[in-house]
Amino acid sequence: MGHGFLYEALPFLEDLSKEEQEQFVEYFRTAPLWLIDSFRIEKVKKGTVFTREGEPADTVFFIAGGTIAATDYRMYGMSYDYRRYNRVYAFGALEILINVDKYMTTLRVASDCTIAMLPRAKYEKWLFSDINALRYETMRMGSDLLNESRDNRLFLFVQGPDRLALLFVKRYEQYGKKGVLSIKRSRQNLADETGLCIKTISRGVKRFMEEGLITKEGNQIIIDQAQYEGLKQMISSKLYLD
Repeated sequence: MGHGFLYEALPFLEDLSKEEQEQFVEYFRTAPLWLIDSFRIEKVKKGTVFTREGEPADTVFFIAGGTIAATDYRMYGMSYDYRRYNRVYAFGALEILINVDKYMTTLRVASDCTIAMLPRAKYEKWLFSDINALRYETMRMGSDLLNESRDNRLFLFVQGPDRLALLFVKRYEQYGKKGVLSIKRSRQNLADETGLCIKTISRGVKRFMEEGLITKEGNQIIIDQAQYEGLKQMISSKLYLD
């Protein structure tokens, strides 16, 4: 399939970064025209929940120009964001590969973005008729699950502010641009992502500021290369980090 048809079917691609465009092109490199014609596109606002655990998994979603949070609401009545995604990812493909008909995860958008949707039946038909597509999705998903399990094990061994420091280290490695990470997250958001209470988050933020490991600019937390190295060294004294 030519790239031109993909851009025609998904006009929002022109507004994405070159890296994101390349991810979409690579993902759908072998997709047939009938699949691309099946896309439905919606712009969604921050906080919108688009899959709920236990509901029928009848659609596969692709994020464009935003961030998705996987949320668990079963943690003693609290919400807990245990994973975030900001790249091309087939939400709903896992359910197809493990042959379940209900979503395994609650997903919401953590920033305004565009979402492209495919009917499950058509995506599944393509996936299981194209060995290259199946292999690509399986390799990508396997790598992500391996990294997720590794990160989850690391979180088990740290408590309090150290867990917040580990989150900052991981965020810097994932989203830092030109040696700087800007975090526009409230204390409640950070509590949701770490499983810590807001009081512990506040203590951690204050401590890291006093030690020069983070900088506050308005409601943003800024971490530069030197601060990242400092946070990583602090965590590495308790955990081995690559």
